[in-house]
Amino acid sequence: MSEELGITVKKKENFDEWYIQTILRSELADYSDVSGCLILRPDAYFIWEQIQKYTDKEFKKVGIKNVYFPLFIPEKLLNREKEHVEGFNPEVAWVTYAGERELDERLAVRPTSETIMYPSYSKWIRSWRDMPLRFNQWNNVVRWEFKHAVPFLRTREFLWNEGHTVFATEKEALAEQEEIVNIYKNITENVLAIPSIIGNKTEKEKFAGAVFTIAFEHMLPDGRAIQGPDFHHDGQKFAKAFDITFLDKKKERKYAWQNTFAISTREIGVMISLHSDDKGLVLPPKVALTQVVIVPIYKTENRNDVLKEARKIENTLSDFRTQVDDRDGVSPGFKFNEWELKGVPIRLEIGPKDIEKKQVVLVRRDTGKKSIVKINNISKEIENLLDGIHSNLLENAKKIMENHTHIAKNYDDLKEIIKTKMGMVKVCWCGEKKCEEKIKEDTTAKIITIPLKQENVNKCICCGKKAKYSVLVAKTY
Repeated sequence: MSEELGITVKKKENFDEWYIQTILRSELADYSDVSGCLILRPDAYFIWEQIQKYTDKEFKKVGIKNVYFPLFIPEKLLNREKEHVEGFNPEVAWVTYAGERELDERLAVRPTSETIMYPSYSKWIRSWRDMPLRFNQWNNVVRWEFKHAVPFLRTREFLWNEGHTVFATEKEALAEQEEIVNIYKNITENVLAIPSIIGNKTEKEKFAGAVFTIAFEHMLPDGRAIQGPDFHHDGQKFAKAFDITFLDKKKERKYAWQNTFAISTREIGVMISLHSDDKGLVLPPKVALTQVVIVPIYKTENRNDVLKEARKIENTLSDFRTQVDDRDGVSPGFKFNEWELKGVPIRLEIGPKDIEKKQVVLVRRDTGKKSIVKINNISKEIENLLDGIHSNLLENAKKIMENHTHIAKNYDDLKEIIKTKMGMVKVCWCGEKKCEEKIKEDTTAKIITIPLKQENVNKCICCGKKAKYSVLVAKTY
């Protein structure tokens, strides 16, 4: 464990410091010697593995196959995208030397993979029979932005999936949106217990190469929003940039239609922010490396008997990720605090008196509630508790979002809410860029989404003209 155990600040009083302490002192992650790059320790990497596992399983069900393309991208390929995509700003890190020899051409460290993948797509796709081509990568990317790095939420290197799909018709490409959005919704809600508002990005905020972007928006307890998984319909922009063409059924040459989509390690940061408390991490059961920790309580004379029973219970709970804390020289109270800091969903306590009564004490990490359970009924009770913990975390996270969602009556009201309450503010917007930019200039917040589920619209909050959309405005990470 860390030299200083426990969290020394309150989540509500100093969210930023609480967040950093929670990550470092729970031994979830650590800083590296490279500024803005994070070390994922075993518990954190296990969480990412579970996100991968559940997402990848769903991808494969719908026919998406995994591939791998190089980490390095020749500058000439990156420039081909720049020439065709307005607003292109990859924040690239460059490799210029190999040993003492300067390279003939600079190599970009992958900020995203369109430019290294699509020349191959252009070679592989010749006919309508070659599509749909639905590939995905699980990899790391580097974006050397110079904003303040925040572990998981904003780092220069992060892990993600990159879906890059190609279709013969626009209709087929557009149909993929619902499929991918539902997969990500399942992961965020049913695995990570994270609620979202799903909607379109504005023209100003969408991915530079996209026709439109659908994104998940999360609300953190400090009142700031952050973007989660996203889906981009890229139309034929990249197909024209990289000459991805095919002969259709009428033997006519056409440009293909493309989509891209991703979920990243940012979701780990969102999960930490929403669920954890002043004692440390609170982990959703499906992503916890240890779901049940067994803490045997004994004295020297009954140590062996208690440990023997603890091991038997561990075997009984083989369907769960269970660990016996059998360390000597460490008090039960210290162990309790340590496992609370690490966010293990259930603590199981057993001592000599419990053995006599053929029972154990179960303690939920999310609520701290204790229950006494007979040993012969323990597996079913653990299963029910884990399900209940997930449901409780999701409901509490939904309440955070609800409590941070406001309605502005007029423009002054919008500015006052953003200044004093933060959170997401529901307003109506005319769709004009000048009003979008004015809102950002006056409030330092921005339009984060045009929700898919639109509410009644009337006048634009900014200019008073007839509105086109109901939108959400918030400060963001």
